[in-house]
Amino acid sequence: MNEQDTENRFEFLKGDKVLWMVILVISIFSIFPVYSASSNLEYIVNNGTTTGHVIKHMFFVVLGLSIMRVVGMVKYEYIGKLSSILLGLMIILLIVTMFTGQTIDGASASRWLKIPGTPISFQPSSFAFLMLIIYLCRYLTKKITRERLPIENIMYIFGPILLVFVLVAKDNGSTALMILMVSVVVLVIGQLHWKYIAGFISASFVAIVLFLIIALNTNLIGGNRVHTWMSRIETFTSTKAKTADVDDESLKAKNYQVMQAKAAIVHGGITGMGPGKSALKQMLPQSASDFIFAVIVEEYGLIGAAFLISMYLIMMIRIVMIASKMPAFFGSLLVLSLGVMIFVQLSVNIAVAVNLIPVTGQPLPLISYGGTSMLVTYLQLGIILNISSRIQIYDEEGLGKKQSIAEINDIA
Repeated sequence: MNEQDTENRFEFLKGDKVLWMVILVISIFSIFPVYSASSNLEYIVNNGTTTGHVIKHMFFVVLGLSIMRVVGMVKYEYIGKLSSILLGLMIILLIVTMFTGQTIDGASASRWLKIPGTPISFQPSSFAFLMLIIYLCRYLTKKITRERLPIENIMYIFGPILLVFVLVAKDNGSTALMILMVSVVVLVIGQLHWKYIAGFISASFVAIVLFLIIALNTNLIGGNRVHTWMSRIETFTSTKAKTADVDDESLKAKNYQVMQAKAAIVHGGITGMGPGKSALKQMLPQSASDFIFAVIVEEYGLIGAAFLISMYLIMMIRIVMIASKMPAFFGSLLVLSLGVMIFVQLSVNIAVAVNLIPVTGQPLPLISYGGTSMLVTYLQLGIILNISSRIQIYDEEGLGKKQSIAEINDIA
């Protein structure tokens, strides 16, 4: 009786309960560093109030959790079947963004698209990234029964990847590179023949080099941010190699963000300065989004950072466990692919904060202040929880690890 009551109590949390708890803990925790760091937006950037920003953040947290629950009510197979249509819609929005995109909070790239008649803006690139990965997972599953012709791979696999990459790269180089990297991982997990993957990587490398050469030496690609990327890479390599004079004011100016982030991390020590007591958040650009990990370490110390990283680690472990238990190939591939997306974004954000890679604008999943990226992450986790809830159903229906081709195609 007691076990039945416990099951009913957690019935709302459909899917893997441990993953649900981790998501809830991180979501609740995110309110505190965002509240602290958003004071930078009020007093330095003169954008809104701290209270207004934290209320907005809490709204997106609640909305994201609601999206997770709603996604859990829809069969994930249907999401896969709609992915090609949704990907086509996202590609259209990316094209529109290229010509009518807006900047937000002083950003130098036009990545946001405003919804007509409303003050709401969003980044189509984040949704396009997600839809592309779902599309790839379904296509690889549907065509697993036979060897695909080279023209099929070019048109239905490599074509969509490169199209999304090109449309995103002009204004968001880091996301574009993540799209290529995660797509290759999906192709490997999805059992595409290695010769096609090697050919795609080689062709992509050549295309990127040509793009950089044209962008740096001609005016054929207007409004690109290649010079900004090269400047960040040069600053990073110069700092790491210590080839520049320590008194080089130019280098200090270019490396200002990283210097402040490293100072905040060092300032935090073992136990941190305490919630809301960051001394460097007012001097750290993008302290509520791209560099919020540095604020977390300063306020909560190494102990707080270790706790947060352990939560993310548990999340990744649960995702791998869900994928390993899922009998349907499409479900297993989709869970792993979405997990890779979250892991890459997480790793890039922390790596930038501790100066392991050049500065790039990637938010910390479920933590950073902002709407689009946060909602996309909740959507990813909602799909993963959806799939985890289907494991028991498949077991009850007698679908084991070794499925027939007909079962695999039917599920996808």
